[in-house]
Amino acid sequence: MTAAARPGRIEAILAFLAIYVIWGSTFLAIRYAVESIPPLFTAATRHLLAGAILLAWALWKGERPTRQGWRAGVILGFLFFFVSHGLLHWAEMSVPSGVAALVIAIEPAIVALLLPLLKLGPRPRGVTWAGLALGAASVALLFRPDVSAAPEVLTGLLAVLVSAIAWSFGIVYSRKVQPANGSTLNAALPLLCGSLMLLAGGFLRGEHHALQFSQVSAESLVGLLFLIFFGSLTAFSAYAWLLKHYPPTLVATHTYVNPIVAVLLGWAVAGEKLTGSILFSMALAILAISLVNRGSADRGRAFTAGQGGRDASVPRDRPA
Repeated sequence: MTAAARPGRIEAILAFLAIYVIWGSTFLAIRYAVESIPPLFTAATRHLLAGAILLAWALWKGERPTRQGWRAGVILGFLFFFVSHGLLHWAEMSVPSGVAALVIAIEPAIVALLLPLLKLGPRPRGVTWAGLALGAASVALLFRPDVSAAPEVLTGLLAVLVSAIAWSFGIVYSRKVQPANGSTLNAALPLLCGSLMLLAGGFLRGEHHALQFSQVSAESLVGLLFLIFFGSLTAFSAYAWLLKHYPPTLVATHTYVNPIVAVLLGWAVAGEKLTGSILFSMALAILAISLVNRGSADRGRAFTAGQGGRDASVPRDRPA
């Protein structure tokens, strides 16, 4: 495995802040966006515009798509955007934004299991397993009746779990399928491919009949714009940069911090309820990220180490 160049400390801090804080706030932005814009069309629009901007930038820099790049774009576009983001946007029509974010905390456990299973990374050690177990426990609490008593909420929670599984497969397969060069294209092509799949899915669901432009609220429009320029451009590109320099399990710990941001924002801005199960779940998530980070540090690949923990084939830039 070829080590990537040591990243700068400031760049690393800013990149982690982007995926921790901005992505935490996107859960609330999705909730507002899907209030008056159909969910698959919401996801398709944000990723299509972000992908088009990144593609124009890549072409201006002289990057050109390759057959390998398009193949990776189709595979990762399907996993990251059509399945994962499509289900997440649909689920947030019934699941509170903070709860949806807490369910996503299962992602690092899936990544940690998939990496050795597919011979793409080392087996987790004791302290990492403890952190992953606490993360899974934090998700299990959300299936208690005080959180998911309504049938539509339970269905939505299951959809978010499938979303997390699809995203985790995308993280792992990005190590195998994306080319080492064409950094901006590695972000643009999955966005574009995934957005076209989402558009097709939206038309098949009849969302074009439900979409009434005159009925789109200001909150939905602001939420969509935030998703495009922050969630899909800024944070997703930072995420891909981190995947180049840090172990996927460590990068995936954003799913432990995002829920804390999402729960607090949902409560403070949207009036979402805070039950005992939600608060306990959030506390477990905080402890889980600490243990997962410590486990990565014990293997010499912690956040502050700045060592490359991945093959050169991992995507250089990746939107979200």
